[in-house]
Amino acid sequence: MTSEHDTTWRKSSFSGDGGTGGGDCVEAAVLAPDMRGLRDSKNPAHHLALPTSGLSALLTHLRIE
Repeated sequence: MTSEHDTTWRKSSFSGDGGTGGGDCVEAAVLAPDMRGLRDSKNPAHHLALPTSGLSALLTHLRIE
């Protein structure tokens, strides 16, 4: 698995630099070949690690709601 220091966290282009969101958003990263990470940009010290299939299921669920 990649160390926290080697991981590239990416945020959505929709998060912007300011405005009402202030540029805060959810960031995503590839942690290992079949693991993805999610974290809050305001609290980058902690993240959620999910298998790729789990992240896909979560996003499908969120789109339905």
